Amino acid sequence: MHPISIAMISDFFHPNVGGVENHIYMLSATLIQKGHKVIVITHSHAPDRVGVRWLLPSLKVYYLPFLPIASSATLPNFFTSLPYLRTILLREHIHLIHAHASLSSIGHEGILHSHLMGIRTVFTDHSLFGFEDAASILTNKLLVGTLKNVDAVICVSHTGRENTVLRGELFEPDPQNTSKLVVRQNVYVIPNALIADDFKPVRPKPSDIITIVVLSRLAYRKGIDLLVATAPRICAAFPNVRFLIGGDGPKLIDLLQMREKHLLQDRIELLGPVRHSDVVSVLHQGAIFMNTSLTESFGIAILEAACAGLYVVSTRVGGVPEILPKDMISFAEPEEDDVFRAISEAISIISAGTHDPQKAHERVKTFYDWKDVAARTEKVYDAVIKSPQIDLYERMRRTMHLGPFAGPIYTIILIVDCIFFLFLEWWMPREDIDYVRVHWNPTKFTQLARISSQKMQNESLLLLPLEQ
Repeated sequence: MHPISIAMISDFFHPNVGGVENHIYMLSATLIQKGHKVIVITHSHAPDRVGVRWLLPSLKVYYLPFLPIASSATLPNFFTSLPYLRTILLREHIHLIHAHASLSSIGHEGILHSHLMGIRTVFTDHSLFGFEDAASILTNKLLVGTLKNVDAVICVSHTGRENTVLRGELFEPDPQNTSKLVVRQNVYVIPNALIADDFKPVRPKPSDIITIVVLSRLAYRKGIDLLVATAPRICAAFPNVRFLIGGDGPKLIDLLQMREKHLLQDRIELLGPVRHSDVVSVLHQGAIFMNTSLTESFGIAILEAACAGLYVVSTRVGGVPEILPKDMISFAEPEEDDVFRAISEAISIISAGTHDPQKAHERVKTFYDWKDVAARTEKVYDAVIKSPQIDLYERMRRTMHLGPFAGPIYTIILIVDCIFFLFLEWWMPREDIDYVRVHWNPTKFTQLARISSQKMQNESLLLLPLEQ
């Protein structure tokens, strides 16, 4: 594939830490190494992270002056972001935007606006959502409106694909039988990955203590209630077991109360928020990784733990069964008794010494690689670039199919967006835009960094005799 200019758009990016943030950064860095130009567009962060910043390797990040309202997501406003996105996408000569996460308002808005400039669109869904509660109903309707006109959809697991297809109504009439609906051909599955060399296992110190590690956001969706219910039973049944729990969230108070009630201060250690750079050192302290999520699209934390040599115990939910072979993980139904059974099974395996951390690391190393993820993503980009563009009439026709209530509303938004775009074309002509002529060259950047480092070393050598 010939090099193109790509804009990653999402509310979830550095300096926040999480699975989506890490996925965007690693995919961007790998695509840059393959010769593409990649930028990231996200919202600002207090107190002063706004404007343009640079991350290695030559990744330019635009922090738009929009503040988040909850969980790092901005308020959906549809039109306010158009002047910013139009200027950035045009001046950076963007060919394709890649939006991430269903709850990212700026990602949805990027897909809405990009078609006006002839820019192709790809959307990646990273999470699973329900269909019954009010938040899911509103989010799903917003997702349907966005995905009606997107050029391609990527999911991180086959379970996630099924969920996104249902939520986004990604169906089309069967060409051979128009009364039958089939899934659209532009829905793909590309999993997450990791840098295996960053999660090398260490030789465990001889000890009878078995440490169970939990690294998760302490929220209901992550099954912390299950952890609260099973941890005291596990500690009572296995005197040589201790817990190491890292993370923060609304369920932290429940863990503290459980630890106080059962007098387990010496058996359960709460680390609080853990930086991503410290995750490896925490994993190296354990032998078993425990995941009690009630819903999980992929579970990158499970993959990192297995790569670090830990035996994994997880609830059988979402896309988790797709991550690892059966001999590297014990599954449990999301209920207290079955989680206790799975943990007991894992403790027996560790005690018997049948789990080889180094062998597990080598196996995971062959399963997941960012170069493979980037290569598969390139194929999606190539298919999108070569596919016919959706014209305005077709976009309006698809939007009207949203329903008797949502259809007209979304169509009005689409028409107003077009009128606003024409106004901006008159008010801020393209000829007045300060276009980017030269982008950072990673090779040149490396050469300059080496020259600068060498100069600093030479200066320190020259100052050494003066100090003596």
